[in-house]
Amino acid sequence: MFEKILIANRGEIALRIQRACREMGIKTVVVHSEADTEAKYVKLADESVCIGPAASSASYLNIPAIISAAEVTDAEAIHPGYGFLSENADFAERVEKSGFVFIGPRPETIRLMGDKVSAKDAMKAAGVPCVPGSDGALPEDPKEIVRIARAIGYPVIIKAAGGGGGRGMRVVHTEAALLNAVTMTRAEAQAAFGNPVVYMEKFLENPRHIEFQVLADSYKNAVWLGERDCSMQRRHQKIIEEAPAPEIARRLITRIGDRCAEACRKIGYRGAGTFEFLFEDGEFYFIEMNTRLQVEHPVTEFITGIDLVQQQIRVAAGEKLALRQREIELKGHAIECRINAEDPFKFTPSPGRIASYHPPGGPGIRVDSHVYSGYNVPLHYDSMIGKLIAYGDTRDQAIRRMRIALSEMVVEGIKTNIPLHQELMHDHRFIKGGTSIHYLEQKLAAKGEATKGK
Repeated sequence: MFEKILIANRGEIALRIQRACREMGIKTVVVHSEADTEAKYVKLADESVCIGPAASSASYLNIPAIISAAEVTDAEAIHPGYGFLSENADFAERVEKSGFVFIGPRPETIRLMGDKVSAKDAMKAAGVPCVPGSDGALPEDPKEIVRIARAIGYPVIIKAAGGGGGRGMRVVHTEAALLNAVTMTRAEAQAAFGNPVVYMEKFLENPRHIEFQVLADSYKNAVWLGERDCSMQRRHQKIIEEAPAPEIARRLITRIGDRCAEACRKIGYRGAGTFEFLFEDGEFYFIEMNTRLQVEHPVTEFITGIDLVQQQIRVAAGEKLALRQREIELKGHAIECRINAEDPFKFTPSPGRIASYHPPGGPGIRVDSHVYSGYNVPLHYDSMIGKLIAYGDTRDQAIRRMRIALSEMVVEGIKTNIPLHQELMHDHRFIKGGTSIHYLEQKLAAKGEATKGK
């Protein structure tokens, strides 16, 4: 087992990884920007290294600075968390070539799954169901593009092969708009990802977003740890996640979960990962794989009792998975609300000093957050300041506990989206379960129109 791990991230996930390491008796090195000098996890680390100014490009995305920090502190491994460099194959490669262990998949696996076209091809070969679409990248011939779209059937969606996070995609409803949409998406893809390759898929009108958590070691052992429903989204960004997914037959879940684990074995996957699917009319369609830890991993930890971060570390250290599929039992229900420093309905960022902070408690409540009273939320990074997770024996109990926790949570001095979460925990469609990925945006749009009419 490692004696010292460098955490190449910030915020709540840096603290979460640090806690896992401390429990395992592993020393931690935290790298941070000048803006994060006063962060809780920086103060708690065995060692900390400032790697640059506030801008991410000069700090958390600065590969040479991170590698240098690992060298001067004698760290043995680097945990990338999520976001920033976590799915950057070049970074993973540099880490390993510099003599450190990358706590995540092999660089070649990250590349394979990071390109949406090659990922889809790999999943088809492994028997994982995919959204109907072009067979690989779209050709240059306009007539062939039109033919492919007609064969798929409108509406279609044009996606960047190197895209992610909701960027690099465009929905096309008519043939007249098709070729212009392809040209524009290619240009956007080149500008944003340095890769102009795009592909086409059938656009599902009202799908749900269901994802499967997997764990695999270096010896072709792989398991899946249940599924999560992440359909409550705004602009492709998840707001609420829960596990298990309500209103889906367990036989369907088990069938897809088993295929995900088999796909891990076929591609030689190592570490924690997530297979993301759209679900509509009783069918699952693979869309992408995240080759890292997810923001919403705590809901899976609640229903399985498995510490995913510690499992990542053990696998990276060369241990075999001690878990067997038949031993994994899902119990109860968990819901996670992402707490963001933003206006709850206008969604404008709200950085600044937290005048007063009080996290909720009680049975089944977990708060993953790095903030405290007096903490200054920087304007340079993602607006998420924490995650509130509620667990119950049933979904109804988890919802009731979440309502109580939200009412207890105090974050003063800045605006947060807590009022939005409180509203959603009483929303009749959410309570019923099974909303589509478009539900929240439709609800907010209707609310905006109603406000205009007054």
